[in-house]
Amino acid sequence: MLNLHKEHKNLVLLALSGFVVLSFVIAVMPAYEMQDYQPLPTMQKMSTEVKNGLHIYINEGCVACHTQQVRSIEMDKVWGDRPSIPSDYYYSKKRLGLWKQSHSLLGSERTGPDLTNVGKRQPGLQWHLLHLYNPRIVVKESVMPPYPWLFDEIPENQVKENDVVVAIGKDFYDRDGWKIVAKTEALQLASYLQSLKQADMPGASPDFIPAKKIPSPATSDTVAQNLPDGKTLYAQTCAACHQNNGKGIPGAFPPLAGSAVVNDENPELLVQIILKGYDARSEYGQMPAFGEQLTDKEIAAIANHERTSWGNNAPELSEDDVKKIRAYTEAIE
Repeated sequence: MLNLHKEHKNLVLLALSGFVVLSFVIAVMPAYEMQDYQPLPTMQKMSTEVKNGLHIYINEGCVACHTQQVRSIEMDKVWGDRPSIPSDYYYSKKRLGLWKQSHSLLGSERTGPDLTNVGKRQPGLQWHLLHLYNPRIVVKESVMPPYPWLFDEIPENQVKENDVVVAIGKDFYDRDGWKIVAKTEALQLASYLQSLKQADMPGASPDFIPAKKIPSPATSDTVAQNLPDGKTLYAQTCAACHQNNGKGIPGAFPPLAGSAVVNDENPELLVQIILKGYDARSEYGQMPAFGEQLTDKEIAAIANHERTSWGNNAPELSEDDVKKIRAYTEAIE
């Protein structure tokens, strides 16, 4: 029997053996196993710009507050189409080199929203640039710090053709004759955030663990049309830019309250804008297309919410109306 009180050599050997075994079990074996993961067939390989944005994401400490992991619980369903799997981290978790370990991208806490699927939730470049310059512009309750050093303030007559000007309203920037232009670092970081989209997984996706949920209130018209709750969909998809009160952000995103497009008796233009996006750079930031992200039912529900809220009073539309407009829009392209 070992006498560790007197045989110090055995004590050191035993401690060393325990250290080596634990190192293999906790560090070496999991790291080795991760090298065998393969990307999903629909995953897009990271471009050079996206990789540079990843390094900026790490350097700016975004992982301290934002996670990139959807857990298999109902409360996480808002962040992604499905729970995360190891293949989701294939490109970002590959070893950087023989002596360099991969970055940690899972994050440490959900002080800010999970970013696993932020590229689908917020596909617009202008939104990300506004959010980086001053998060309070787009989310009044945000506790995220601003990142003004990622932008340049230059005279309007010195703005070049290829410069990306951030559409900031006068409430947040009222210096006449000057513009806020995104630096390369800001554009790369925004590109990385836009690239964060869950790839479609072959076969059936894992289900979320069910949990008790308070049903969202629905109008009788919505129930009659068998449409989802437009108010909830609007909050998840549109409110970040157009705001929950429908007033938008002056100089950045147009108001929907009192909008002639929203209140038009013919909903064709409104639905086409939701489907294909809209570019009004002379006055507002560019709106991304949501045709691939939203179903006809969801678009109808969102449009109905916009057409009957904030003092708007326009006729509601049905799923079939959206389906016809989608088919017509695709036919004329």
